[in-house]
Amino acid sequence: MNSEHRGSITRRQFVTSSATVLAASSLARNAQATTNFFAQHEAARRGPFRVIIDTDPGVDDALALLLAMRSPELKIEAITPVAGNVPLELTLPNALRMVEIAGRTDIPVAAGARAPLVRRLVTAAYAHGENGLGGAVFPEPKTKPAKEPAAELIRQIVRKFPGEVTLLTIGPLTNIATALSTDPELAGMVRALVMMGGSLSGGNITPAAEFNIYVDPEAARVVFQSGIPITMVGLDVTRKTSLTEEHLRQLQGAQNPVSQAAATIARNAIEHNRERGFIVGPNMHDSLAVAGFIDPSLLKLKEYYVDVETTGELTAGETLGYSPNAGDLRRRPEMAKDPAATNMSIRGSAPTLASTRTSPVVRDRFVPNANVAVDVDSIRFFDLLISRLSGKL
Repeated sequence: MNSEHRGSITRRQFVTSSATVLAASSLARNAQATTNFFAQHEAARRGPFRVIIDTDPGVDDALALLLAMRSPELKIEAITPVAGNVPLELTLPNALRMVEIAGRTDIPVAAGARAPLVRRLVTAAYAHGENGLGGAVFPEPKTKPAKEPAAELIRQIVRKFPGEVTLLTIGPLTNIATALSTDPELAGMVRALVMMGGSLSGGNITPAAEFNIYVDPEAARVVFQSGIPITMVGLDVTRKTSLTEEHLRQLQGAQNPVSQAAATIARNAIEHNRERGFIVGPNMHDSLAVAGFIDPSLLKLKEYYVDVETTGELTAGETLGYSPNAGDLRRRPEMAKDPAATNMSIRGSAPTLASTRTSPVVRDRFVPNANVAVDVDSIRFFDLLISRLSGKL
């Protein structure tokens, strides 16, 4: 469905009504679903797990896609590019290039949204190069994209395999929000969603916002309020995954198309960072989200209620994590589950002098909607990433 025009309603009305519908049904299953997913995931490590990868390649997206396609734990049902790091005119062929390099042209690649739900597109070509791959040049893809648009293909696959599909989202969430909003029953059929996005410790495109959420905060809010069990792998942990010259040498030393392509992209990214004066190499944001799904033991997770700021002039795209057991609210372990903790209300901004209403209560009690990654075993992460890309499973 074209996000620019939906019958007689505007894009903004579409977002508002969609968020309301999704939020109404989310609390009923949020309390247990998020925690239960990880217990089930650990209990069924055999896999393979059905996944759809929503992406905006992008340097780290490209390596994440290659990692996913070299991981037998994953059964990739589709790859759905979206505009983000660079426009869709580049993210789509970049995704097609990756499936050809990995020899996985059996995976359908469907074109997604060209723009956020209600905003103009902001890209990150300054970080990913004009072509999205750090300037690394590969042949034009011969593989054609799927006929269905991304949101429709997502909807079809989730309905075909209800309760089985995990969404691995490593770009702005426009495609996912569109699919959820056009099919109100869909959220209840999604097994889980693991995202690279957000931050509880400051942003990377503004002081407040992480890039993927900043590009389309309205879409992110739809997703966080959908009731899907969410894992947020944000800057809190991905900042600890800097690619180094040693990693590059290991990739260059492996003689296979995937490792050589990954090395070419990595080399350009490292040189680009060096030219811009950065002390460390590029962070493998998106690869960590994929790796964290493959091996959840790489990440330490903490339950939060996460919401997204959509109206702040300086804070749009900020992800806010509420917890009755964090910061100044930390309690002794034996008191962490005390009823007083879960009775914490989640409030909006204080009323202005011109308003007669009180502070809006977003939630009257604390119910987590996401497991947020708060720490990572970086050494083991890179062992997994480099070994998979090098062909050493």
